[in-house]
Amino acid sequence: MCGVFGVFDNKDAAYLTYLGLHSLQHRGQESAGIAVSDGYDINLKLGQGLITRAIKSEDLQEMKGSLAIGHVRYSTSGGSNPKNIQPFYAHFYGGSFAIAHNGNLVNAENIRLELEKEGAIFRSTSDTEVFVHLIAKSKEPPPAHIMLHQNDKDFIPLVFDAMKKVKGAYSLVILRENQLIAVRDPFGFRPLVLGKNKSGSYFVASETCALDIVDAEYLRDVKPGEVLVIDDAGLRSYFPLKFPEDAKKCIFEFVYFARPDSLIFGDWVYEIRKEMGRTLAREVKIDADVVVPVLDSGLLAAKGYSEESGIPFEIGLVRSHYVGRSFIQPVQSIRDLSVKLKLNP
Repeated sequence: MCGVFGVFDNKDAAYLTYLGLHSLQHRGQESAGIAVSDGYDINLKLGQGLITRAIKSEDLQEMKGSLAIGHVRYSTSGGSNPKNIQPFYAHFYGGSFAIAHNGNLVNAENIRLELEKEGAIFRSTSDTEVFVHLIAKSKEPPPAHIMLHQNDKDFIPLVFDAMKKVKGAYSLVILRENQLIAVRDPFGFRPLVLGKNKSGSYFVASETCALDIVDAEYLRDVKPGEVLVIDDAGLRSYFPLKFPEDAKKCIFEFVYFARPDSLIFGDWVYEIRKEMGRTLAREVKIDADVVVPVLDSGLLAAKGYSEESGIPFEIGLVRSHYVGRSFIQPVQSIRDLSVKLKLNP
């Protein structure tokens, strides 16, 4: 449940990525990283902890370039090892690229084992590195039914081939020397949005709240199964996989994970959470004195329950704002301690 962000065609790409990741900090607090391209080279800065600790102002000043991607990490897969900090970078026969991933691949272990038997050497325990190896070793020709732009003939078919092999949730941002690429799995499990600012710079982000901080307008969601390529020739979309009959969007985005000021899967999280509370009040009648939210994600549902039921809304838990999100800690014992530090009745 990490957060990803990308910028195309802005001289302050690294700084804007830093701001975008700051808005996505709720999606991961273990580590953060930024990769920037100046058109010739891709440079990375990676660090553990919150974005303000992982990336320093002097780091941003050194990261020159108009294209960038970034990542904040929550270890659904691979643990908290510093080697798992994204974006990952690779240089191979087809050039260089950096990649950042939000999601979880359910067949990553099987693919990894097959790749290792073929001689692949992994440096991390993250399922994201599977994408790196699949792209780098692919020799598959592009699908016959897809007409590729001239700029896309070398690299994009490798992405298509990787998509055919993996199963599970993935919203990806990929950085090449002169391209920003956004990829979403055919089910659309995880959110991914496209935006644009007044100067013409394009942005890709896990949530629309990250577009707000860089003064970008939300254009649309990256569609399930879409490979969106952004470069000097414009925007192009490819759909290399057969579409499933229906989407499988993650309800947990609405229940807990996304920020309430984000537009997720075409709906405002704020309104969805309030309606959840209203619906619960209609379905379950309780004789109670007060409705108390468990901060912060339960706040709006409690407000909706109170409004629908007529039971007064009261704050019964006081939160310390100097403690991060408790759920996205990697192990239960740390989550328990975080709750004690964060909430007091």
